[in-house]
Parts: sequence; C-alpha cells; structure tokens
Amino acid sequence: MWAKKDNQLYRAFIFKDFREAFGFMTKVALIAEKMDHHPYWINVYNTVEIYLSTHDAGNVVTEKDQNMAKAIDQLL
Repeated sequence: MWAKKDNQLYRAFIFKDFREAFGFMTKVALIAEKMDHHPYWINVYNTVEIYLSTHDAGNVVTEKDQNMAKAIDQLL
C-alpha cells in the first residue's frame, strides 16, 4: 500500500530474489518512459523502494504521481 511520506508517495516491494526485483524495475522503467514521469527508487537485492513526487510542481504529490502509482500496482 502506498503511503504519503515527506511530500512523496512511498511504497516498498519485496520479491523472491534479485532477478524478480530487477524484472519489476524494468517494467516500471517502461511505464515511467511512457508517462514521462520517473521515480526515485532504491534497490537492494530483493527489495525495491519507490518514491513518487512531481518535480515540476515543487516536489509534491500530484495526480501524475497517483496515476503512476496505480500503473505500478497493476504490474503486481
């Protein structure tokens, strides 16, 4: 579930292993390119943490971030 954290949407995803986590990141990258909205993320082995905010709006959560979060959730 996404949470608001420091003016960003945040969610951690845990996968079986690194390959699964990296595959997920690849799919997110394709969505990000299509939406022209690129996340800040961290990957350590099987965990991917994603932070979403809209830089052009002053680094706050906007509808663009909500739409990106929904698109990411559909990958699961």
